[in-house]
Amino acid sequence: MSKRDYYEVLGVSKSASKDELKKAYRKLSKQYHPDINKEADAADKFKEIKEAYEVLSDDQKRSHYDQFGHTDPNQGFGGFGGGSDFGGGFGFEDIFETFFGGQGGGRRRRDPNAPRQGSDLQYTMTLKFEEAAFGKETDIEIPVEESCDTCSGTGAKPGTKVETCSNCRGTGQESVEQNTPFGRIVNRRTCSVCKGTGKSIPHKCSTCHGAGRVKKRNTIHVKIPAGIDDGQQLRVAGKGEAGVNGGPAGDLYIVFHVRNHEFFERDGDDVYCEMPITFAQAALGDEVEVPTLHGKVKLKVPAGTQTGTNFRLKGKGIANVRGYGQGDQHIKIRVVTPTKLSEKQKQLMREFAEVSGQLPDENEDGFFAKVKRVLKGE
Repeated sequence: MSKRDYYEVLGVSKSASKDELKKAYRKLSKQYHPDINKEADAADKFKEIKEAYEVLSDDQKRSHYDQFGHTDPNQGFGGFGGGSDFGGGFGFEDIFETFFGGQGGGRRRRDPNAPRQGSDLQYTMTLKFEEAAFGKETDIEIPVEESCDTCSGTGAKPGTKVETCSNCRGTGQESVEQNTPFGRIVNRRTCSVCKGTGKSIPHKCSTCHGAGRVKKRNTIHVKIPAGIDDGQQLRVAGKGEAGVNGGPAGDLYIVFHVRNHEFFERDGDDVYCEMPITFAQAALGDEVEVPTLHGKVKLKVPAGTQTGTNFRLKGKGIANVRGYGQGDQHIKIRVVTPTKLSEKQKQLMREFAEVSGQLPDENEDGFFAKVKRVLKGE
């Protein structure tokens, strides 16, 4: 995909002054900085904005760009944006912090020892159909990382101290100068000695080996609300990973998988089932016993009930998980055709067929009447 015009990226005219460029950049970089904007494409937009400003704010690069655009006639410099991923250039925070951090225009680096919230955790729980319908209370075990009790999270052996990293002087970053065709660039990267913590631990804790955190299995009591459905999740605040440097713990998200039931099916808060009845019950009518999630109930089946007839039992479904009422149970009748008949039963069926003229529905608008007319060629 071809690059957008740098002036278009910053939303300025080609005659824009340095102050106008700087103002536009400050506004856009703050809007799309990945630490502020959590949209999926925020990092790419920030990278594009940063690249555009880096070129247009430099008189030599801007003159070169105004003359040749994105095409590099020398082919040796890699073009503008040849280092567009900035793997060897400035980090995302560098230019942003030039404008928004520090005093007197200096950079304000992120404090590696500042409190940070712990990571969120996800746990998948499988429920029976009835458990999801009525809810339950249970205990689950979650593997988490928590602050080490031996060293109180410092990572240092009890009785010893944590020192400031001598390489980065506690900033968590180290600077490397690099010569480029456009001048000298200072690349800031994570300190190779302290790995960005800004700390040095001469005598490490024997329990956590300097990490300040240990892996544990926590038992958590969970109340599952009635009506929870397959794929829904429950947030348990503060039961995720422990925070860093005294920050708050993350959250635990429990995702539910509900097993299928051998008789019931669910659609929202309503429950569906199929009820088999005999030919005699369908023809003569009957009162049948129907299972529901709430126990057995009596259902009156009128005489002449056909396969596919639906009945509704109000309030016999599942409670809404947010407390908005109760679903219903829907029953679909299936008339079962007998497959094994005694000689007496067969004889009775033959007599019934003879009396009814083979085709039982003689209503001129009925289904069998229509079939009969088709067979006669009418």
